[in-house]
Amino acid sequence: MSGPMDNMLESLSQCGKRVEVATKRAEAIADSVWHHLRMSHSLTEAAMARLNQGTKVLTGGGKEKVFQQEFENLAGEKLLHSYACYLSTSHGPVIGMLYISNKRLAFCSDFCHYLSPGKPNFMHYKVVVQLDQLGTVNPSANRWKPSEKYIHIVTRDGYEFWFMGFISYDKALRI
Repeated sequence: MSGPMDNMLESLSQCGKRVEVATKRAEAIADSVWHHLRMSHSLTEAAMARLNQGTKVLTGGGKEKVFQQEFENLAGEKLLHSYACYLSTSHGPVIGMLYISNKRLAFCSDFCHYLSPGKPNFMHYKVVVQLDQLGTVNPSANRWKPSEKYIHIVTRDGYEFWFMGFISYDKALRI
């Protein structure tokens, strides 16, 4: 027969286990956010990009509306998920949002980039791949820094895209 002391010890043990699980989750999230922010050449720029994106979503009517504004809306298209990440380019990582809909995968940079030095034209980096054009989607990690994880996408016609610095890498892989 268990007494009040046993019940109290069992309750404290269960509470301790919940705190341990919550602590591990918080550590994982903090590590992902830190990795995401330090991918940028400027920690301040990365933090500002996240704040700008949050403001854009709040003032623009939500992620679905922002997605529709950035990319031409296709008939019957529904946004499934969006992820803050970086697109790897020959000029270095470009911070932005990866959108996944029921019809395509699309990336848009948070900031405009100059097309070439000395020219006044600038634009957002955008990548759009129809889902039926996806060849492979491969998870990958840096051998020397396992916390640096990537998603390598290859289209059927051979174009390759590397996305990295995800805040929610594991969730992005489930799609």
